[in-house]
Amino acid sequence: MVVPQKFYEKLGEDVTNELVNWLNAVDATCRADLRELNEANFARFDAKLGERLAELESRLTWRMFAFWVPTALATIGTGAGVLSLLLRR
Repeated sequence: MVVPQKFYEKLGEDVTNELVNWLNAVDATCRADLRELNEANFARFDAKLGERLAELESRLTWRMFAFWVPTALATIGTGAGVLSLLLRR
């Protein structure tokens, strides 16, 4: 931290250095607290995202199953109908 010369002139070197050290300590503490808060928020976000992706995958699997089962049954039915027509002759 760059301190203007007027601080040194008004407060003296010892008091100004002590003030600068205290401000640096407060800054470091605030940065550490902010880092911890950001990490906690990211962890919560990451967990929630994973949960939502799992739900989406589950829904997509069911929809895919709901689409393919009737399609497969229709294909099997069509094949059985064609086979029965061919065997009649």
